[in-house]
Amino acid sequence: MKFVVIGGDAAGMSAASKARRNDPEVEVTVLEASTDVSYSACGMPYNVADADRDMDDLVVRKAEVFRARQGIDLRLDHTVKAIDRHGKKVLGTTTDGGGFEVPYDKLLIATGARARRLDVPGGDLPGVKSLKSLQDGREIKSYLVESSAKRVLIIGMGYIGLEMAEAFHERGMKVEMVEMMPRLLPYVPEEMADLVLKELASKGVGGRLGTGLKAIESASAGMRAILDEGELDTDMVLAGIGVVPNSELAADAGLELGPKNAIAVDKSLRTSDPDIFAAGDCADAYHVVTGQRVWIPLALRANRAGWAAADNVTGDSVELPGVVGTSVFKVFDLEVAATGLSVDQAAEAGFDPVENMIKSRSRAHAHPGNQTLFVNLVADRKTGRLLGGSMVGKEGAAHRIDAVAVALHAGMTVPEFFQCDMAYAPPFSPVWDPLLTAANQLLKQL
Repeated sequence: MKFVVIGGDAAGMSAASKARRNDPEVEVTVLEASTDVSYSACGMPYNVADADRDMDDLVVRKAEVFRARQGIDLRLDHTVKAIDRHGKKVLGTTTDGGGFEVPYDKLLIATGARARRLDVPGGDLPGVKSLKSLQDGREIKSYLVESSAKRVLIIGMGYIGLEMAEAFHERGMKVEMVEMMPRLLPYVPEEMADLVLKELASKGVGGRLGTGLKAIESASAGMRAILDEGELDTDMVLAGIGVVPNSELAADAGLELGPKNAIAVDKSLRTSDPDIFAAGDCADAYHVVTGQRVWIPLALRANRAGWAAADNVTGDSVELPGVVGTSVFKVFDLEVAATGLSVDQAAEAGFDPVENMIKSRSRAHAHPGNQTLFVNLVADRKTGRLLGGSMVGKEGAAHRIDAVAVALHAGMTVPEFFQCDMAYAPPFSPVWDPLLTAANQLLKQL
């Protein structure tokens, strides 16, 4: 059997490797448009922060390892341009201008997502960057050295923008941020979002909400950003305005698309063509809480979906239940974590949501190093079902959120969650864990 994979990062290489482990007789071919495969994209902001680190430190496994150890026909600089479903082959070009055709019995589209570009005059100036691929990271680090940039303007205050604010600050740069939306992090309570704004301000990072970018101009020294209100001089602009799925190949081939134009797949990762699968940031998923299709591009889902696609290609029958959108990121000294639905998202999904927020402690009250921890939980008033949660604090949020995620996958009610036997020791938690305290307070609203 010929198994062809388009895309050589998390989902693609996970699928290729798993297919070879499952059945060494399968002919696996991976077609990757760039020269990079299997790297830790989530580590790029922290790599940028360290001028002495090489961006290639983030490569998990090099192409020659996949070829030599696993017998995968991994072809770099191969850009697929079209999928011929009738002829069961993919067609494309190489960087040297040559063309190629590769036949398949089963096909996996793992083309990932790309950064949104700034659609304003001057958005293509040399000093305007984005961060999605390893090459993006290399270009940012090179530009910082070559331009001796001291000032940076970040457009967008999502988690990539916030992580990069810290990275640039670590490089000694003056950091300014603007966000078109009127509030920060709309999926957490506003009081929690305000804590993030205060943390930024304490580090000298400027943040403007409800401010759009009109244009970027070259200036005598660097660039000038024209905003809805006023102007701002800078040496560099980073676009952190989100990503879009690379689903054009699938659309051109007539495959069904889902939310945000991601490729629609069932729980087995099959597209609307039974011989074509899709996995990773280019594909959608089912939300465990709502049962609806969603597009939430996250690393764990990409790797897990690649494995599942390979299992189904090689003869097993595997279904993934879905995602709850668990995320965590660091903003200087703060941990920000969320999973499931916010109260607004729950209302949009048709629930009758209630929420609460408590202020607790990360450790026992008398233990040194105690930090304040804010916890928010969301539930359905009618059924008592837990729907989501978020946390912000200087410690204790990053892994504590996993307990809420597991509860969502298990379909727990708030009373059931409150009865969970959680670990206690003074260096790690009060006797009543903050999650249990939040659940107990939420019970009073049901």
